[in-house]
Amino acid sequence: MHGAVVVMAKAPREGFVKTRLTGAYPAHDVVQLSECMLRDTVVQTLAGVHLAVMCPADDVAEIATRLPAGVQVVGQRGKGLAAALASVFETFVPEFRHVVAVDSDSPHLPRAILHSAFELLEANALVVGPTEDGGYHLVGASAIHPHLFDPAPLGTNDAREALLSNARALGLSVAFTESCYDVDLPSDLRRLAAELRLDPTRAPRTAALLASWRLDAHDGERTG
Repeated sequence: MHGAVVVMAKAPREGFVKTRLTGAYPAHDVVQLSECMLRDTVVQTLAGVHLAVMCPADDVAEIATRLPAGVQVVGQRGKGLAAALASVFETFVPEFRHVVAVDSDSPHLPRAILHSAFELLEANALVVGPTEDGGYHLVGASAIHPHLFDPAPLGTNDAREALLSNARALGLSVAFTESCYDVDLPSDLRRLAAELRLDPTRAPRTAALLASWRLDAHDGERTG
């Protein structure tokens, strides 16, 4: 096994996950959505690669109980997303030839994009999966690159440019997968629900939950 996919996660708790959706939907519904997306992201990943989850150290036990048996759950060193990403590569690069970190809320990410990430790492030091809002949904590398992820305003609209700036400073070659979108806002969730109505097998738990919500096609609010 030459590659690893590491899902970046936090334990689904009110006020800590998908916070930009909480104003539009009840907090307990957002927690349920976050758990469905995490489970689908884990289950829908590639065959033939090692699968692991990286999360805050305090969340390891809780996340492990929510995932299928055999999924490796590892506590990150330090706090915040930058520390989590650094922990991914420090932990897994020594064992695996290529390592790709993905968001836990990307069950809709086509497997072809993951395939291309590993292919691009054959000839590039870094692979980045851009999102439409200026961030990124995945990042992959085959070596540990100190300071690649910090200081970087992760979670903001210029997170990708901050990462690329660090990569340029380190002299790293960078390749890009196809872009995808984050699910941060009600409009994003409405888009995801529409896609999953056409093909619920992409993320079956998330599809079933959103179908039960009956999102209004115009404003993204629940109608029942």
